[in-house]
Amino acid sequence: MVEETMRGFFTFLAHNKPLIKIARKSGLTLGGSHFVGGQEVDGMVDQVKEFNQKGLGVTVDCLGERIDGTEDAKATVNLCYQAIHALHENKLKGQISLKLYSVGLELSEEIAIHNMRNILEEAKEHNVFVTINMEEYKNCGKIIQIFRNLRKEYDNIGIALQANLYRTETDVEKLDELSPTIRFVKGAYKESRDVDMDDKSNVDSNYQNLVKTNLLKGNYTQIATHDNDMIDFVKKIVKEYQIPLDQFEFQMLQGMRDEKQKELSDEGYNVVVYVPFGPDWYTYFMKRLAERPANVGFTLMSVFRR
Repeated sequence: MVEETMRGFFTFLAHNKPLIKIARKSGLTLGGSHFVGGQEVDGMVDQVKEFNQKGLGVTVDCLGERIDGTEDAKATVNLCYQAIHALHENKLKGQISLKLYSVGLELSEEIAIHNMRNILEEAKEHNVFVTINMEEYKNCGKIIQIFRNLRKEYDNIGIALQANLYRTETDVEKLDELSPTIRFVKGAYKESRDVDMDDKSNVDSNYQNLVKTNLLKGNYTQIATHDNDMIDFVKKIVKEYQIPLDQFEFQMLQGMRDEKQKELSDEGYNVVVYVPFGPDWYTYFMKRLAERPANVGFTLMSVFRR
């Protein structure tokens, strides 16, 4: 009951237009700078440089949280261009991520595909990798199919898949023919019980199986987790099956588990920090809290540990 109330509260905040305007004018306040790489490209570059100096890679998440028309989608495309050029020109170790929603998926699949091709062409020219983030279940099938089509044209593209969904095991098997780069996440969206495992132990077990399967198939694997048990599991199977360290990376959110990021990097593992970027930082931040209200305490602890 409390969780549902908090979810509704943060969802309200995420879509409150007066608060969005205030957030854009006031900048990254109230801890926002701890979890977001910057509203403008210069701030993002400074943040990425800081991570690179610590031996950490990044994936710059180009935010587009409010897409009401083609101009909004184009704005996200331009944000991706900015990130790609900034990474290349500053010789930074980084990639980019984005949602198909943010480049127009709910306007039309044709618009989203057209915009993705433009982004991938630009990224290919500047040697930048692009990951398609996952979204709500209603768009899952469309996102995977668009990824399949684009993967046949481009080598510099990967996809995120959610361990909480029953379908993901089958998706991994079907995508194997493409030698895909897959980012595995536990899944932040609350879905209906017929598609969502909705049980932590089952989701954790499925996550482990998915990661292991993709690694043993020889595919590059992005392991997005802050969970010590999951990290220890990966270390164990990597050692057991002699999986090379350049076949996978750990990914963590900016502002979460800084000490663990450094520890893993010092141990020789590839560590990539997920760096949100763009003027829609506030909506992004509130949505993440709405998806998992339990993260509020974790978020506050991360701020006060600094």
